[in-house]
Amino acid sequence: MNPTDDELIEIYRTTRTIAVVGASATDGKAANRIPAYLQSQGFRIIPVNPFETEVLGEPTVGSLDEVPEPVDVVDVFRPADEAPGIASGAVRVGAKVLWLQEGIVSEEAATIARDGGLTVVTDLCMGVTHRRLRSRI
Repeated sequence: MNPTDDELIEIYRTTRTIAVVGASATDGKAANRIPAYLQSQGFRIIPVNPFETEVLGEPTVGSLDEVPEPVDVVDVFRPADEAPGIASGAVRVGAKVLWLQEGIVSEEAATIARDGGLTVVTDLCMGVTHRRLRSRI
């Protein structure tokens, strides 16, 4: 079960840095558009993509283990079958939240993240949700 709106608002209020796994440099793709929106709202974006060198003006890293600073949220734009490994990485780097974008559901990833102490959001767009709740944040 996803967090309540009040809990989501608290996630946004306490989040400064978002590692975006699967971030894309391709304009128009959700994995570019949503991180760009979040960046425009003041969040620090760290793109995680081994096939890009830069996304949204930020240098990319190849994996969560290469992220050079603490992250609050790991926002996932990868297929559900990759989510358990990403969840393990989110636990290793000490993230507070694993956020699986709209269309991504993985009970295994959710269990790994929750067992590691993370809050889990699944099958929900982080940008759309922020826009919906923005007046309360």
